[in-house]
Amino acid sequence: MNKLRLDGFARGDEEDKHVSLDIAALFASPTGISVLKYLRSITIEAVNGPNVTDAELRHMEGQRYLVGLLERRIKHGQKVKQDE
Repeated sequence: MNKLRLDGFARGDEEDKHVSLDIAALFASPTGISVLKYLRSITIEAVNGPNVTDAELRHMEGQRYLVGLLERRIKHGQKVKQDE
């Protein structure tokens, strides 16, 4: 049965686990950890000034959402692997 997942898309349990496990494996290497740290620094940890436009803010929030989704998928993949 398909149900809504972390990313808001419907998919089955096994397919969803596979997505999370793949993302967790990709970002488990030293290079992956470094890339995720970089992405986090330019999105989630970035601060906009008071002169940011609505369009710029929406763009930044979209980027933050994607990095946050990657982090949630990594945690989910680690949990799936631990439960196996």
